[in-house]
Amino acid sequence: MNTKQKFSCILLASTLLMGIFPLLAQADDFKKGQLLYENPMSSKTDLSGWTMEGSGVVEFRDNWMEMFSPQEKSHHVYWCPVEFPASFVAEWEAQNLETDAGLCIIFFAAKGNKGEDILDPSFPKRDGTFNQYTKSKYFNCYHISYYANGRDNPGREISHLRKNSGFELVQEKEPGIPVKSTAVHRLKLAKDGARIVMWVDDRKIIDWLDDGKKFGPVLQEGKIAFRQMEWTHFRYRNLKVWKLEK
Repeated sequence: MNTKQKFSCILLASTLLMGIFPLLAQADDFKKGQLLYENPMSSKTDLSGWTMEGSGVVEFRDNWMEMFSPQEKSHHVYWCPVEFPASFVAEWEAQNLETDAGLCIIFFAAKGNKGEDILDPSFPKRDGTFNQYTKSKYFNCYHISYYANGRDNPGREISHLRKNSGFELVQEKEPGIPVKSTAVHRLKLAKDGARIVMWVDDRKIIDWLDDGKKFGPVLQEGKIAFRQMEWTHFRYRNLKVWKLEK
């Protein structure tokens, strides 16, 4: 092998390693630490303290929480009362009960611009209208749509991660829950400071690193919520949130 060929091999090897190292640094090693919150979501008592915004209702059957809007009156958002740290792992189960149309979102790292609780009574009242959450002057959050089959965009299926306020689409990666699926699905969301990863049944659908520059500072601690569009009828159970072990 002559000198030119040796140089080409070294250059190729260096290029390959440069591609591999970031992947190694981004390994999915999210170790669960302290259990911060556990809720079977199986009864009204379990959801005591949760806050509904919009015309959504919850009912309990077979140890599941069902959520929908009677007469499909409005979109709705259901807030967990606990504020979680900047790094956490959350898991829950979900099942679609009506495959005609629907859209499910998880809000997280939701917090007022001045450190207020997202449910601060001084904020204008919210009713589930989307831009109240995505373009608010009062608070910021991330959100992921992990089931997408809205009547306004049927069969989209691809999961979206957006950063708010601003409704910035920062990643559209993989399909979320299949549009016509009525199976029970396991959802997992990990936030390691600036890195956000989500899985459906161990299949990664989102993996994004917030640089803290292009769309403003990295969002840290805050509350989470389940959001549904008005046509949606899903059920949920077994929400658990752990502190991410470093």
